[in-house]
Amino acid sequence: MKKMMKRVLAVLMAASLAVAGTGCGNKEKSTSKKTDTIKIAVSAEPDNLNPMLSAASDTEGIMMNVYEGLLTFDTDGNFLPCLAESYTIEDEGLTYKFKIKKDIQFHDGKKFSAKDVKYTYETLAGLNGEQPLKQVMADVLESVETPDEETVIFRLKHVDAGFLGKCIVSIQEKDYKEDETHPIGTGPYMFKEYIQGQKVILTKNPDYHTVESRIPEIEKVEFRIMTDNNAILMALKSGGLDIATVEPENIEVLGKEFEIVEDMRNAVQLMSMNNTVAPFDNEKVRQAVNYAIDKDEIINTVTKGHGKKLESFLSPSMKAYYKEDIKGYETDLEKAKELLKEAGYPDGFTITMKVPSNYQEHVDAAQVIKSQLEKVGIQVDIQLIEWAQWLEQVYKNADYQASIVAHTGKLDPQDFLNRFTSTYGKNYFKFSNPEYDQLVIDAASTTVEEERAKLYKECQQMLADHAAAVFIQDPYLIYAVNKNFTNMNIYPMTFYDMGSVRLKK
Repeated sequence: MKKMMKRVLAVLMAASLAVAGTGCGNKEKSTSKKTDTIKIAVSAEPDNLNPMLSAASDTEGIMMNVYEGLLTFDTDGNFLPCLAESYTIEDEGLTYKFKIKKDIQFHDGKKFSAKDVKYTYETLAGLNGEQPLKQVMADVLESVETPDEETVIFRLKHVDAGFLGKCIVSIQEKDYKEDETHPIGTGPYMFKEYIQGQKVILTKNPDYHTVESRIPEIEKVEFRIMTDNNAILMALKSGGLDIATVEPENIEVLGKEFEIVEDMRNAVQLMSMNNTVAPFDNEKVRQAVNYAIDKDEIINTVTKGHGKKLESFLSPSMKAYYKEDIKGYETDLEKAKELLKEAGYPDGFTITMKVPSNYQEHVDAAQVIKSQLEKVGIQVDIQLIEWAQWLEQVYKNADYQASIVAHTGKLDPQDFLNRFTSTYGKNYFKFSNPEYDQLVIDAASTTVEEERAKLYKECQQMLADHAAAVFIQDPYLIYAVNKNFTNMNIYPMTFYDMGSVRLKK
């Protein structure tokens, strides 16, 4: 806690220095409305510029400006036409037929057509004879047909009520082989350059007309890779940044120079526990950890109250599916000690917690949790690792005991809750429960929304009952936006929608 107080004081001092150093003659200060560049901070290095090979939400949020899907979505998560102008669902949910828009071009001038959609989905699902790149696609897609250049027909292996959520995936140009180094899409912005460790630069697509509200106005966007909150704050104050996510305690520091935009981000911050590695292979231990953790303290300390407490793996943002009355875990240290004793750990134990160093709110949460768990005899060795290491060690290989991370928004609850199924390829929690697996299958197979919602609510309660993880909060997304700009939208999944941003007149 002392470290956190020092960090806050350091931020305030840095802000004061930044203000002192930005007089009227500072040419970089972003006060002129003549700017043709918008600079936005992102906290993670792109893991892969090719959407088929990327797993990181920050990367996806950037590259959705370059690529587009058959469908897109609004700020409430409703699906909207994008590369497709319309669709129909036939054969009791087993066939999806899309009519695609005419006169859409890729950034290299080549015409977009149904063959590009077929190429993308067949590659993702492994229908091209290769290994599938996205197992969720392989699990559901039977075939992709293109009877003409403007029609795409998806035939499913089984009913998948969340299939429309899979229709926002980035469509890539058939036969183009350089998506990892020079990505080409149909989106409002074109890729120009990626300087590792520094920034991703996009330029306006002058021919864009797919989605009217996203026809870009700003000529150039620079996504600056910045992980130090002091540096971000100083850059905002000096004009080196126009938009950045900021910590709650910095809202007042920024004064009246910036518009503050905030809302739930449809995310779940959690403490993951590897359910197959001791001591977390014992359910009583996982329950004990849940009883030992005070989520209110984490929210009040780390996000200054700008977060919604959770008891399972779904955010209240998904109103139709969120279970309001989950029976979870109120902080009870004596109950935690009792369960640890029953599990064979009366004197506690020591664990290693791997935390991605570029996400300060997870680092801070880890520090608070470390202090809380010490009260019941659990010692925590926090190991800060780079984001790429986290993806490799934790997310891909489940080589860890515990971690802190947030899973960012998806448009369909299936894309959240299937992460805990035993067949999910990246189930790094290693939670395995046949009854849970069947609930997820049943929910995906019904087209009756009331029944689907009921099943997903059962899933949420089951994850809480078995303490599959410690579900902490949906931390609010807080943007500081230079007042020269407007219309920086918050979506229910990570999307830095620069096409919609406008210069104030």
